[in-house]
Amino acid sequence: MKFEIKTGLLGFCAAALLLTGCETTAPRSGSVDIVGDAGGYNETDHASGAGDVYVQLAAAYMNKGQLDVALIKARQALAVDPNNSSAHNVIALLYDRLGENGLAEHHFQKGIGLASRNSYLRNAYGTFLCSQQRFEEANEQFMHALGNPLYKTPEVALTNAGICAKRVPDLVQAESYFRQALVQNPRFSAALSQMAQISLERSEHLSARAYLQRYMEVARHTAVTLWTGIQTERVLGDRDAVASYSLLLKNAFPDSRETQLLMESERK
Repeated sequence: MKFEIKTGLLGFCAAALLLTGCETTAPRSGSVDIVGDAGGYNETDHASGAGDVYVQLAAAYMNKGQLDVALIKARQALAVDPNNSSAHNVIALLYDRLGENGLAEHHFQKGIGLASRNSYLRNAYGTFLCSQQRFEEANEQFMHALGNPLYKTPEVALTNAGICAKRVPDLVQAESYFRQALVQNPRFSAALSQMAQISLERSEHLSARAYLQRYMEVARHTAVTLWTGIQTERVLGDRDAVASYSLLLKNAFPDSRETQLLMESERK
């Protein structure tokens, strides 16, 4: 069977952007996207079983971009342990990445049926639903994730809920979620970036600058944060900052949408 690789919302990592049961908060060069939970594949509601080794291998190969091998390992995990919720999570992430939405949803639901309090799986499923523009269902999954007092990274589900609310669009609700995320973790880079963008959209330029300064203390720039900085500093009149951000954007992300926007603005 041939699969078309889909580049979508989810970030993928060996442990489990979204944080999806997987956390990588360094977004691709495009707009800041859904984030994933570190360690999600280990946070299951069943005892460690024979399938867990295959789950870890599947996650590792997925992180390397070897989706064909990852899929084999995920299938092996389910073959030896059909009730392994983490195996259903990782194979759901793979099917989503491969554009097999029906199979992805089947395994997300199967995994949740086996481990309904697994916040990492709930967050991953919420991210999937958001990518399908099923915003209310997505929010419900994020709230389920947050309802577990043992969830170690609530800032992730809150940030994903905020990103999803922006797509509705509902900026008031989105900002509320981002602020809650920063209460949980004031150094969470994805939420800081999102608040900088919202501040810029509202012409609150000093606030945008402040969020970007906090962001730079904890993470490397993305194309989005650099473009946000350029627009902010143009209004605030700091030409040196504009020049610095512009040089970084062109050098680090030459093919990004943000670089195209920068070059178009410079020609005007």
